[in-house]
Amino acid sequence: MALQQRQTPYPHWEFSDPASGDLLRVVPERGGLISGWRSGGHELVYLDEARFLDPSQSVRGGFPVLFPITGGLPDNRLPLPQGDYSLGQHGFARQLPWQLQPLATGDGLALELTDTPQTLAAYPFPFRLTMELRLSAGALDISTRVENRGDQPMPFSFGLHPYFNISSLDGVRFEGLPATCLNHLTMAEAATAGQIEAMAAGIDLLVRPTGPVRLVDEAAGRSLELQLSHPLDLVVIWTEPPRAMVCLEPWTGPRQALISGDRKLVVEPGASTLLHTRYAVSQTPT
Repeated sequence: MALQQRQTPYPHWEFSDPASGDLLRVVPERGGLISGWRSGGHELVYLDEARFLDPSQSVRGGFPVLFPITGGLPDNRLPLPQGDYSLGQHGFARQLPWQLQPLATGDGLALELTDTPQTLAAYPFPFRLTMELRLSAGALDISTRVENRGDQPMPFSFGLHPYFNISSLDGVRFEGLPATCLNHLTMAEAATAGQIEAMAAGIDLLVRPTGPVRLVDEAAGRSLELQLSHPLDLVVIWTEPPRAMVCLEPWTGPRQALISGDRKLVVEPGASTLLHTRYAVSQTPT
């Protein structure tokens, strides 16, 4: 496998598998963003390039990293024993530059983010995030180690916010979803099937599945399976019409988990937690 720096269609690093033709595009300075994943000759990842090239706007596309919270907080305030801290939607990891290097095994990349004075002002914990991206034919494995480098227990939530291309908002279906979900727009329990039927109008929901979740795009002849591992095993599904994309996101905890305690994760001083998720793409009959 090969790692090369590219300048078009935007500056990025490209990691490719010559045998399969599959490749990843990564922009470490833009939040460690996976900006592209091509498999089987198809670009799976949605990216609004015009918006991406405007640094004054937030990214719409790729795989934004959510840390140290998922979702938002009331008034963007995080109450901790150390005091109240100002922390914006989804945290800061998706907005900061990461470091990139190839894995010694040759089958992927490592991205690393550590605390800075800026992060400590919003989240008073020294930390290290290390994401290892492994590419194989038709699959992408993402392992993330969350390390507490401080002397106090470190609470956190983690998630990925990947955008995937689809043929149309009316042309896809899901498999593996439970009967009920949390509607993020109303913060109330709802029937999952009814929410999915409203995809073309815009949905934002969280489910707690018991196995993998599959996005089936029959018009494109593809399915994408999100394979989950505890504790990164909640799933958020989000659409933003009229964009022909769906976000299929693994989260460790729901919104405001650090306040409610619902699936809040805590890493003890000097310890670390390993999180893993995998996406696998396959062809389906058309």
